[in-house]
Amino acid sequence: MNTMTDIKVVVNGALGRMGQEVLNAVYKAEGLTAVAGSDVAATSKTVKIPNTSIELPIFNNINDALSNSDVVVDFSNASGAMKVITAASKAGVNCVIGSTGLSDEDFKNAKSLSEENQVSVIIAPNFAIGAVLMTHLVKESAKFFDYADLTEVHHEAKIDSPSGTAISIAQAAYEGKQSDFQNPKPEKDLIDNTRGGSFNGVVIHSGRMPGRVAHHEMVFASLGQTLTIRHDSINRESFMPGVVMAIRATSEMKGLTIGLEKIMGLK
Repeated sequence: MNTMTDIKVVVNGALGRMGQEVLNAVYKAEGLTAVAGSDVAATSKTVKIPNTSIELPIFNNINDALSNSDVVVDFSNASGAMKVITAASKAGVNCVIGSTGLSDEDFKNAKSLSEENQVSVIIAPNFAIGAVLMTHLVKESAKFFDYADLTEVHHEAKIDSPSGTAISIAQAAYEGKQSDFQNPKPEKDLIDNTRGGSFNGVVIHSGRMPGRVAHHEMVFASLGQTLTIRHDSINRESFMPGVVMAIRATSEMKGLTIGLEKIMGLK
């Protein structure tokens, strides 16, 4: 049951797996109310909140879903996210974006739109609080080690590699060390690419298989020792506390915010 003070939430990509989780999380969260959905694949006029009898209006076009809303949450793709940010900002609606693959130009445009329209746009590569803490710990640890090996494994349907979170973790390691890691090259590759990709010496390996949601493991090494920092998302519920946290933070954080760590108070 919603009240006048509830934050009114629209979910873009409402028919997808993450969109369904967001609808469910918003329904369960105190002080939040889901008011509509949006999805380019919508063929009916309503979408049901999972495990309830509650139906919400759903629209093909995000512009049609924004009336009487405070925040739109997007888990679609990079192009979908930019359509949401553009439409929502111009309508005075805050945004929480979980879509990955955005370019530097996209971030630049998101910053301009949020500032021009005095709205909050929060973009995070990962909403799992443990994954954000992992990235923070990686940055703090990196300066003590010479080698870094990062493995990420996701479900088989994930279209990009490495994951946006893996790129963020590798970037954090580089920023923490403030120089490249050592990455010895093989004298002979018996099978191409078996040593993985490299980001400033951080070696990255990507796996895709059923039964995985999101797995990231960083192994640092120096003389005679290794340090392993690992995070696993067991299911999509793992992202929801972070999403709810971000929705609540939009009322206080105007302009563009990149990463959940700023909301969590991590330096």
